[in-house]
Amino acid sequence: MDTWEAFILGIVQGLTEFLPVSSSGHLLLSKEILGIKNNGGTTFEVLVHAATVLSTLTVFRNDIARLLAGLFKFKYNRETEYILKIVVSMIPIMIIGLFFKEEVEALFGEGPALVGSMLLLTAVLLLFSHFARKGEKPISYSNAFIIGLTQACAVLPGLSRSGTTISTGLLLGNNRNEVARFSFLMVLVPILGEAFLDLIGGDFSPKASGIAAFPLIVGFVGAYVSGLLACKLMIKLVSQVKLYWFAIYCAAVGTIAIVYSLI
Repeated sequence: MDTWEAFILGIVQGLTEFLPVSSSGHLLLSKEILGIKNNGGTTFEVLVHAATVLSTLTVFRNDIARLLAGLFKFKYNRETEYILKIVVSMIPIMIIGLFFKEEVEALFGEGPALVGSMLLLTAVLLLFSHFARKGEKPISYSNAFIIGLTQACAVLPGLSRSGTTISTGLLLGNNRNEVARFSFLMVLVPILGEAFLDLIGGDFSPKASGIAAFPLIVGFVGAYVSGLLACKLMIKLVSQVKLYWFAIYCAAVGTIAIVYSLI
């Protein structure tokens, strides 16, 4: 993987982690287009995911600080309740990560056909959420668990995590701005946990990965900067009810991916 390839993949990861178009699916398709064959193992993926986590922490730094301040008052308050809802939402993805990690990773070798099919499913979910009646309900514990279930399903490459979780929240009648905020905050711990498991399971030095240090740095910076822009843009788009444009995009890219796999 050279510097330009790392930069392109970093940008792709940063943009698609927050926009409802599937980061895992776009990384697989981008590698297919660029002819990259699993170069560096999981090293690059761990770094760019860490960059998008840092983007989330940057955008929501005030919210996170407020939640932690409320938590360390050691009493049941709004902040503690919100954190508990995030914990409830993480239960399904924790089960997948602990007991079905190898089966899920095997799916990432299935190629463009699976990615295309899941992108079409993402498009359907986004269209449903677009036509859903506008709701103002706060996210309940049961809502948090259901949204967490859809996050667990989104481990499939091509099924957008942000697209499925935000669409689910909207279909449940939750407030649009609250759903977007919850969707981005609920993924922090799972991504950090996955990165930690990968780190303790292998050598992540540039030498071991086969990728020079500079391309890794470029990929990280590209993912962080594009992640910042995409996160802020997504919050705005959800509030303005403009997710149908992404449904059209996912349907188009999904169809192309399926046709490509058949040629």
